[in-house]
Amino acid sequence: MIKVENLTKRYAGVTAIDNISFEVGKGEIVGFLGPNGAGKSTTMRILSSFMPATAGRASIAGFDVFENSLEARAHLGYMPENVPLYTEMRVTEYLIYRAKLKGVTGRRLKERIGDVKELCSLRDVENRIIGTLSKGYRQRVGLAEALVHEPDLLILDEPTIGLDPNQIRQVRELIKNLGKHHTILLSTHILPEVEMTCSRVIIINKGRIEASDTPQNLLDQLRTAGGVRLEAKTGSDNGVAELQKIAGVKDVTVEREGDWETFLLKTESKGDVREEVWRLAVDRKWAVRELSRRKATLEDVFVEITHADV
Repeated sequence: MIKVENLTKRYAGVTAIDNISFEVGKGEIVGFLGPNGAGKSTTMRILSSFMPATAGRASIAGFDVFENSLEARAHLGYMPENVPLYTEMRVTEYLIYRAKLKGVTGRRLKERIGDVKELCSLRDVENRIIGTLSKGYRQRVGLAEALVHEPDLLILDEPTIGLDPNQIRQVRELIKNLGKHHTILLSTHILPEVEMTCSRVIIINKGRIEASDTPQNLLDQLRTAGGVRLEAKTGSDNGVAELQKIAGVKDVTVEREGDWETFLLKTESKGDVREEVWRLAVDRKWAVRELSRRKATLEDVFVEITHADV
């Protein structure tokens, strides 16, 4: 559905993306991740024909986004980070206007407007002026607009930015449902959301693709495997120094609350050090009230790949 080959974009002495290549197959839900300024939005804008590349090629559904822009965009629904809406228009009026611009006419126009309002839960506000809507409803209007011409591919750039937890949950469920019928390229900073919904993850850093794999495979390749949490009273002992002696422990941080200390151990990916930690606590006569293991998450993968010194 998406094919990117040696894509590069430079601005006045700054390289935003540097010779990147990747593919997204039909029916995939792919998380496109990276720190701020890594090149995510630039890549999405190029794919959406909003800006040209400096070099390289990109195609959607087999159509070159530069040479066959109209054909490529007919297969694409794009929701940018800041949804550009006509705030003086009513919801239904706006969706009809945008649908006509995208070539949706006649009986299909009425059907599609009804479908997207139902899908994005806009029935209750269909006659409201967009400027009076909450941030959550505006995001839904933006998503409905991206869907109105029934595209094969959705590119969603930070679709939950600025939303409260309830709104984030609603949009997340909507995206999950959309994934049953659409190919989706999703950029978000909410990594648990990616871990739950995406079949594959692409991580970009400093304009280059650093990883592309399933979330589970990325976790399996991780050099650190989450960590261990220990809450204990260590008395006069230097708990950090003692714990760092255990094989497989890479780093130890500590937080103190009265006589109790909470140690967070970053560990190697192979093995489980809890037995050694417990043995140390018994030998040193520490009082222990918690010893637990934290499994590695996609956030750990993200941090390790994008911050090599962490």
